[in-house]
Amino acid sequence: MPGETCVIVNPASGGGATGSRATETRAALLESGLMQIYETTAAGEEATLAAHAMQRGARTIIAVGGDGTCSRIAGAILESRTDCRLAVLPSGTGNDFAKTLGVTGFSPRQVLDLIPTGACARIDVGRADGRYFINSCGFGFDASVLEATSRVQWLKGDAVYIYSALRMLFGYRGLEVTTVASGSSTVKQHLLMITVSNGRFLGGAFMIAPGATVGDGLLDVCRVHDMTVRRRLQLFARAMRGTHSELAGVSLAQESSLTLRFDSPPLMEVDGELRRAGSSEVTIECVPRALSVVAAPGAIAV
Repeated sequence: MPGETCVIVNPASGGGATGSRATETRAALLESGLMQIYETTAAGEEATLAAHAMQRGARTIIAVGGDGTCSRIAGAILESRTDCRLAVLPSGTGNDFAKTLGVTGFSPRQVLDLIPTGACARIDVGRADGRYFINSCGFGFDASVLEATSRVQWLKGDAVYIYSALRMLFGYRGLEVTTVASGSSTVKQHLLMITVSNGRFLGGAFMIAPGATVGDGLLDVCRVHDMTVRRRLQLFARAMRGTHSELAGVSLAQESSLTLRFDSPPLMEVDGELRRAGSSEVTIECVPRALSVVAAPGAIAV
């Protein structure tokens, strides 16, 4: 394992939670003989560090951080077109991808023990507006909630997203979206949100795509029509249990690709991070079995 495994730490993840665990993490890594330990010093630096590590022969990269950290490292691995594996030590705000890998709550020692013994699986990824995503991308309410979380400094973890979502339930107005899905006609709708998922979870606490699997070659699309505040509260509660599709105005579908058209370039959430799309038309597609990951035994069907 030494020399072939490296660690990339984002100390700013989870509102600084990763930095507070740095001593424990570093001690476990050094004890294992892992000397290639990199820490980001600027936003978005994970991809550069991952590319450097792979050039030095890394075959497994452990991401220490949240979904954004995992996503940027995964993107670098995919761009390199190597067989480098991604492992995760969750320490972010939502940690949705860590749930998919079955490593929520794992200690540094437990994650390190998975490298030689855990299940290695090739999973699908998505690509939206030219960027890869490993968990989800979303538009409308989802993206607006994420924008609101940046202003909440006094809460940590899942509570940040839950609090922001509750506040946005009362004021968000929805958006016009035209959907062109693979094998279906063009449909224009006024939606509260549309989320395209590879994994099942969103925002740490919500099971937005309860039937999603990361190896079926399909993305799970959740469309929610605009609704009253009372119905939005019902949606909020049901989404935490994964039963929101039982509500009128909520639909779940699976697509290999789709194109979304908006009145102007929309805000979009990509793996827990906010960005502005490059144009008013966003194409989203599934890239089957593109990424090799290390997961807890039984977490992913291989």
